[in-house]
Amino acid sequence: MSPLFDRLAERHRLGLARDDVALTVDQRLPPDRTGFRPAAVLAAITERERPGVLLIHRPSNMRAHPGQVAFPGGKLDAGETAVEAALREAHEELGIPPEAVTVVGESDLYFTGTGYAITPVIATIPPDLPIVPNPAEVAQWFEAPLDFMLDPANHREVPVEWEGRPHAYWEIVWNEHRVWGVTGGLIVNLSRRLSWHD
Repeated sequence: MSPLFDRLAERHRLGLARDDVALTVDQRLPPDRTGFRPAAVLAAITERERPGVLLIHRPSNMRAHPGQVAFPGGKLDAGETAVEAALREAHEELGIPPEAVTVVGESDLYFTGTGYAITPVIATIPPDLPIVPNPAEVAQWFEAPLDFMLDPANHREVPVEWEGRPHAYWEIVWNEHRVWGVTGGLIVNLSRRLSWHD
């Protein structure tokens, strides 16, 4: 394995053993937290001297989350594990071959106000892997520096009003890319669980 994989695996192991991590939640969660649909995303980290994380912009004409930045991912098919779903979706959306992905492990479930229970799957991929985006699901893809995305100094909690109540979401801005909402929350939780900047 690579030094990056080893560092991620060690941070992941130590992080999951901690019970004092203050994870963020989607503040839109309904009072009845049952019936969530399982989903998974792939946090694919590139094996570079300065590792990056792959993110996508959803097309503006999509019914769900148009134009937003996301990890590749989606709902689990019947009988799939979170890892299988994350690898399948990354292949469908970005053409990433599953055999090119080295899985570190799963991180904390993130329940969304839209009814999904998302499992982030942390993994490494080779640098400069050919990316072939599916235009039906991906308007644009980009690679943001992992250290920037996981640095708490770059995480901004934005207060808003939602359905007449105070609410907040996380936002991370890198160059022209604005990462917010569920993806922002997933990144904040990964940062806290991995303690990347300790």
